[in-house]
Amino acid sequence: MTETKTTEQFTFQAEIKELLRLLSHSLYQNREITLRELISNASDAIDKYRHQQLTAGGTIGDDLAISLSADETQKTLTIADNGVGMTRQELIDNLGTIARSGSREFVARMADSQAAGMSLIGQFGVGFYSAFMLADTVEVLTRSRSEEQGWRWTSDGAGEFAIEPADELPVGTQVRLHLKSDASEFTRAERLKHIVRTYSAFVSYPIRLEGEQLNTQRPIWVEPKAQLSDEQYHAFFQYLTHGVDETPRWKLHLSSDSPFEFHAILFAPQSNFEKLGFGKYEHGLHLCAKRILVQNDNRELLPEFLRFLTGLVDSADLPLNVSRESLQDNTVFRKIRKVLVKKILDDFESIRTDEPARYRAFYAEFGPILREGVANYEYRDALKPLLLFPTDRTGAGGGVTSLAEYVARMPASQDQIYYVCGHSRESLARNPNLEIFRKRGLEVLLLTDPVDEIALSQLDTFDGKKIVSVDASDLKIPEGEEQSDQETNPESAPPAGFESLLSLFREAIGDRVAEVRASRRLTDSPCCLVTADGRMSMQLQKLLRMQHEDFPMSEQILEINPDAPLIRRLSLLTVNPDNAAFLRECGLNLLDQALLTLGIAPDGEGLAQRMMSMMQQLADGKTAIIV
Repeated sequence: MTETKTTEQFTFQAEIKELLRLLSHSLYQNREITLRELISNASDAIDKYRHQQLTAGGTIGDDLAISLSADETQKTLTIADNGVGMTRQELIDNLGTIARSGSREFVARMADSQAAGMSLIGQFGVGFYSAFMLADTVEVLTRSRSEEQGWRWTSDGAGEFAIEPADELPVGTQVRLHLKSDASEFTRAERLKHIVRTYSAFVSYPIRLEGEQLNTQRPIWVEPKAQLSDEQYHAFFQYLTHGVDETPRWKLHLSSDSPFEFHAILFAPQSNFEKLGFGKYEHGLHLCAKRILVQNDNRELLPEFLRFLTGLVDSADLPLNVSRESLQDNTVFRKIRKVLVKKILDDFESIRTDEPARYRAFYAEFGPILREGVANYEYRDALKPLLLFPTDRTGAGGGVTSLAEYVARMPASQDQIYYVCGHSRESLARNPNLEIFRKRGLEVLLLTDPVDEIALSQLDTFDGKKIVSVDASDLKIPEGEEQSDQETNPESAPPAGFESLLSLFREAIGDRVAEVRASRRLTDSPCCLVTADGRMSMQLQKLLRMQHEDFPMSEQILEINPDAPLIRRLSLLTVNPDNAAFLRECGLNLLDQALLTLGIAPDGEGLAQRMMSMMQQLADGKTAIIV
């Protein structure tokens, strides 16, 4: 007498339809995630089997694996594993309830054993039911390793599922999707390979399709650093960057077990592609949860000023199914970000201290991006020691110095850090504001990149020293011997008529500047412009004005050098009232000259007329008679 197989009907939870709708339209907007979830469940089932065998002292089979098979004619896709399998009751418990996890229950039961160290990545429940995004009907064929009887579970996801005995099944589980009419692409081998290599490349067990193993890249981030070679790191870097760069310039391998678990490998490429004109870096980090890809372009794990880094972060404490928005509210995610940034900046500082030549080469490439972080108050103090600048002492060959090194070389009487801005070292050498610094042997940071000044203006101080531009009105220059000489040397005193000359200049210039005054910073040039508020240099203001026409320029001060030969001569001419008009024009010309020195366009029409007038006066003073 043949035994009749009995099919039992079960009803899902009352809210199953709504939950399935949410899974299809909210949590799983990308349908290829289904394959990721089912592979994760298969990996989890093999993990359970291995753990049971290890704790029982049994042997483990050599060929634990996950296999995929597709039938284009029948329109089916099957994901199979040879893991622990399920009994009839486990089918009811695990696949009869949405958002209930057999894995979570397993970990809870084994919390006091070795199970805590397992990579349980799949979650029967939510993950499994994503199958209905692709399938009209889902069929599960399974046999537990604890019994001989196998079982078939089937459902169309509408509200019921059926369970019946199934004979001659291998141990493990097969999930067979009877695909919807618009899901035929999931029977194509190339499509399946792409999905596996995108989301499941680092699953611990082989994933095979038609005999070909699809996941050949090792998850080296979970391995001890001491056991990895440079070649393995380089190979992983090429995997992440699709072979764009042969070897990384910098790498960082992190592992943390407490208070939360995560592993990370980060790299910096050899070259800064932004410098080469390829536009801004737009990639993020690969974010994984227990080796399964959650996001392949997460830009929230690192701040913008570290956007040149590439790599992978894997945490056992992050959920698989999560949006970018919900990640921002995830406590573990925020703590991982904080640890990552601190470790990165600490490593940069260690290299700067221990391997200065290597750090200078790194900074030459990525310094312009790194400096952007100074605008963020959270990271400002950590970035201060990492900044490097050329100075008038480091030479034109690319030499740079840190702010700490600069401060160490300062004389005891100096209490400010000086910098000057310009578009090239050559133009900076002609800046009249540098004359007093050369004369007194004071070091000045030479900034030819506007980002440098923006960074310094954000810092404001370093090691208690105020950072100021050489054209700042609140500049404090340490007194030198030549200053005391001025008090006793009559030739160094302002010439007679100098104050009258300043008055004539003020009349002519009017409100084009905030003030016309004697200079204590010039030694050779007749004049210069300084900023009235002592904050932003004229060069940076000019740049911002070019980008934003309505940017308000700070008021300027015209400083006149009483020791310059031209100024001494003009001062003597003030005794004759007939020279007043000429001296006023000289004042306007000096202002325009100061503007031109800074690369700022003066009143062109007025300058041209005055030049013409002066040439006429010079010509009238000449004679055609040959003596």
